[in-house]
Order: sequence, then C-alpha cells, then structure tokens
Amino acid sequence: MEFSNRVTTLLDIRYPIIQAGMVWTSGWKLASAVSNAGGLGIIGSGSMYPDVLRTHVQKCRTATGNRPFGVNIPLLYPHVREHIKIVTEEKVPVVFTSAGNPATWTPVLKAAGIKVIHVVSSSRFAQKAEAAGCDAVVAEGFEAGGHNGREETTSMVLIPAVKKSVGIPVIAAGGIATGRQMLAAMVLGAEGVQVGSRFVASIEASSHIDFKNRVIAAGEGDTMLALKKVVPVRLLKNKFYEAVYAAEQSGVSVEVLASLLGKGRARKGMFEGDLDEGELEIGQVAAIIDKILPAAEIIREIWQEFLDALEHPLVK
Repeated sequence: MEFSNRVTTLLDIRYPIIQAGMVWTSGWKLASAVSNAGGLGIIGSGSMYPDVLRTHVQKCRTATGNRPFGVNIPLLYPHVREHIKIVTEEKVPVVFTSAGNPATWTPVLKAAGIKVIHVVSSSRFAQKAEAAGCDAVVAEGFEAGGHNGREETTSMVLIPAVKKSVGIPVIAAGGIATGRQMLAAMVLGAEGVQVGSRFVASIEASSHIDFKNRVIAAGEGDTMLALKKVVPVRLLKNKFYEAVYAAEQSGVSVEVLASLLGKGRARKGMFEGDLDEGELEIGQVAAIIDKILPAAEIIREIWQEFLDALEHPLVK
C-alpha cells in the first residue's frame, strides 16, 4: 500500500515511522538500518563528543546512500555549538532538537537547508516551535522514556491538543511501539510517530545486551518519572532509582540530587550494562515489548499491524 502525507513528503520517507535519537543507543548502525527499511533513522548525539558525532554521520551516509537520516541534538547538553557546526558542515538532511529553546538554533539550521523538528511536551511549546520556523513538532507524552516534560501530560491528551494549536505537522511520541498504537496516534491527529523504546530492543541498537534483556523483561509499573527537580527522566526501577526516590522523598536539595546523579550514570546503565548502579532510561511501553528484533523487522511489524488495524480497527 502506497502511503503519503505531510510527514512522509517532508522527510522523503516511505513510512511515517521515525526512530528516536536516544543516548547510548542510537548510533549510525541503528539509524541506517531504520532509514534503509523505509523509516527515518536518527543518530542520538547527546552521548557523543563532536568528533564521534562526525564519524557516525559519515558512516550513516555511506550506509544509507541517498536515503535520508537525521540527528537529534538535545539543546541542554554540552557541545551543542560544535554539534550544530558538524550537522551543517556534513549537510545532514534533518535535525531533531529537544530540551531547549528552538528559537536559538532553528534559524541557523534552516539557513543551511536543514529541516528542523522540535520535541515538545505542551501546546505552548509547540506554538513556540512553529513561531521559530520549525517544519514539524514531536508531541511527546508522559509515557516516554528518557527526558520528559514536567507537565506529565499523556499522549492521549497531548496529541490532539498540540494538533489543535499548530498548523505544522505533528509527530506523536510516548507509548508507541505497535501498529495499533500508531493508528491511535494518527486518529488523534498525528501524521507520523516517533518510536524509541521499541528500537532499544533491536539488534542494531548500541545499548548493552543486558539492558536490552531488562527492557523486554519489564512489566507494567516498572518505570517511574524521577529527578523532576533536576531534569525529569523516566527510569526503570533498580538500585540507583531506589536511591534517587529515597532522596527525593526526604526533600534533599537540587544540588544533592545532581551529585547523586553524578556523571556517566546513563553510560554505565544503558551502554555498559550495569543494571544496579546505572541509569536505565526507557518508556512505559517496555511492558509490552517482549523480543529483540532487527530494526527492519520492527518497521515491518509496526507497518503491517497499522495496515491491519486500519482495515479492522476493532480488536476481536
């Protein structure tokens, strides 16, 4: 079935399925596999030094040929200026920005011919992204893994609210891992979906196999939003999370929480596989992910289920 809408046209992709640019998970191997399968692969630059990002961009371009791919740049992370310089020099087709003011860098990226999509957690921020010149927004609900909005608005509420507030295309994120969830997001007004947690449990993801196995073993209620005083992040419950939770309950200062977070927690957990002391970022939808698959197979499964659900929307 041929499918076309504003998101597939904007990004020049076959399926309106975008892989989230997640730290310690989304390197060139995952991004190129998703792009080659007809979606849009995203390199997660948040965990990369500038020279590492440049290498991943160049390898991704070689692996994808003429197919588009993108880079996610969290604006609160270090090296933002260097990362912006690299994506413009390397002529990356699409940049997803997040965790910051889109007005700062969107004009620079647009002047370089790059399409810019900003991740938002509210209608107000979506309107700011549109005013800044972004080509589309990602409406990321409270269910999402990793860094999250303070508003705690779920995807079911956020997607139609953002759709109503802006004229640019809306891409839904947060709690989406299946074709039926994708259809639900589209019915609510999205024109594409950004999928993160499902691609963590992919062969090509650079996350540690122990973390992948912990993700597919997760059940309902195994993730919680933490560190709202510092920067909200959804984590799998483990020894590190319990220490964070205890500290938050005791009312410690932001400085104490930041010191508890320390440096390298995300790398320790997701990349090195320390399931006790590491930060394990994943979305609520991990509860329904039960296998590790190649990225192309994940794309195929999501799209086929989307088509089946479109034809037979009621679950028997």
